[in-house]
Amino acid sequence: MRINYLIIGIVLLLAAGCRKILSPDEENLKTIDQMYKDANYAQGFLINAYRSIPGYYDNTDYATDDAVTNQLNNGYLQMATGSWTAANNPVSVWNPAYGAIQYINLFLENAEKVKWAADPEAAKLFNMRMKGEAYGLRALYMYFLLRAHAGFTDDGKLAGVPIITEFQTINSDVNLPRASFDACVKQVFRDLDSAEFNLPLEYTDVSSASQIPERFRIATQRPEVYNRVMGQYSRQLYNGLIARSFRARVGLLAASPAFQDASNTTTWANAADFAAAVIDYKGGISTLPANGSTFYDNNSEIDGLSGGNNPNEIIWRENILTSNGDQEAQNFPPTLFGNGYMNPTQNLVDAFPMANGYPVSNANSNYDAANPYVGRDPRFARYIIYNGSTAGVGNQVIYTGSASGSDNGINVRSTSTRTGYYMKKRLRMDVNRNPASTTGKNHYIPRIRYTEIFLSYAEAANEAWGPMGAGGHPYSAYDVIKVIRKRAGLGLGNGDPYLEECKTDKEKMRELIRNERRLELCFESFRFWDLRRWKANLRETVRGMDVNAGVYRPFDVENRSYENYMYYGPVPFSEVLKYSNLVQNKGWR
Repeated sequence: MRINYLIIGIVLLLAAGCRKILSPDEENLKTIDQMYKDANYAQGFLINAYRSIPGYYDNTDYATDDAVTNQLNNGYLQMATGSWTAANNPVSVWNPAYGAIQYINLFLENAEKVKWAADPEAAKLFNMRMKGEAYGLRALYMYFLLRAHAGFTDDGKLAGVPIITEFQTINSDVNLPRASFDACVKQVFRDLDSAEFNLPLEYTDVSSASQIPERFRIATQRPEVYNRVMGQYSRQLYNGLIARSFRARVGLLAASPAFQDASNTTTWANAADFAAAVIDYKGGISTLPANGSTFYDNNSEIDGLSGGNNPNEIIWRENILTSNGDQEAQNFPPTLFGNGYMNPTQNLVDAFPMANGYPVSNANSNYDAANPYVGRDPRFARYIIYNGSTAGVGNQVIYTGSASGSDNGINVRSTSTRTGYYMKKRLRMDVNRNPASTTGKNHYIPRIRYTEIFLSYAEAANEAWGPMGAGGHPYSAYDVIKVIRKRAGLGLGNGDPYLEECKTDKEKMRELIRNERRLELCFESFRFWDLRRWKANLRETVRGMDVNAGVYRPFDVENRSYENYMYYGPVPFSEVLKYSNLVQNKGWR
């Protein structure tokens, strides 16, 4: 883990730049004491922790049965095809996460001494808010550490990661053992409790003292002071609703099959309750945003965002990227001047049901292998560019066949698809990448979507209480999946009989829920982690489809080379070498 011994080594560059390279002026080397009188400097430690948050679109999809990439030197491709080791781990978060936790712990140990504002009421609120952010961010990083590095050791114990809640100095004992998985989860929950206590659920202006949440009235009863600290200007900072959402994420992870163990006390019912707390705040399942499944391409909504507001689908997001076309440059087909990085697989295409709700493998689906793209789940055409579909500002027809004569054809160029498909999700079709008339558009990258929480509830509730059980909540797993599928456009003309069939069978509902999660969250970097927490098949050969002159020819694209122990990621090899008390997960060397 990364240990920062000197304050000089972890401060942000908030001071003026040095006039001499490697010879900084003394006034530029800030100390802890200066943190107490410089609120901006103190807040910089939190800002640095925000900057290290793992990206939502991490493209781990390349290492799953949902996608491959034409970047043949890509780390995820190499990992999935046999080069994943404890010393070569593209999904490790160990060093950046512990580095961020160092900043957070330093901040928490000193926050009470900082003069946050001249107004004592505002100062008290600032202290509460920033401590709440810090606790929430520490929980966030522990979640990502557990997801990437928790697992069973050679002696059969379910281990988490070292729990570090104090700033480590040169005098600290840094040879720390891994805490149990359960202890780590409980530490996350404690931090989330602290975050929720110190933060409003959302940053919203108030107009009267009565609208100030009760726990903050001890600090102020003046709306103008509350709004200064907890109002709209703080939007997109960590808030109480984000803390609830991470509680739901941690609960789902901990309850999953990969982490079932007598030492783990988190249950499916806990996970369902945590997700329900977010859904209930939203207003129940009837409030699932109608346009939530196309959050990335709701152009007028995106272009109209201002003042830190979120679309209804979004709980947390990154800042707006204005006049941007990065995603399109990376993923558009070659004839739209893109690099075609993300290539959806036939495996994923086959997971989209027919519009009548039946899987394509079901005899009642009316699937026609000679016309495989007709009558499908509407999400298929929204999320994937296939042979004969249109894309881009001019609705260009995209031909992907190897003999199509198009640069978009399979393996024609280094930027062409390897599967016969291109990703459409995440992209705005009104972006123009033509060098002669390049035009970018506004984008945002999510951090948490409401749909994710709905799907988490459905999964946990089905496991805890069955398809129709609700555990005291006003909705069941069946109810949630029904609204998601209705929004998608499934079973609108026939009452979705396949869903009705599944509601009487927990195992069939489990597979349906997992498939809905796969479709709704495809290309959003969930599949890699879901397959592992489910202990599902990691070795499914990735397939493509070559379409030429109306003939559909399936073919194998890429084998997956995973071992069973790879359901759990490794502790970095370098850390195990350095620290004798760190025990590696079983199988990793």
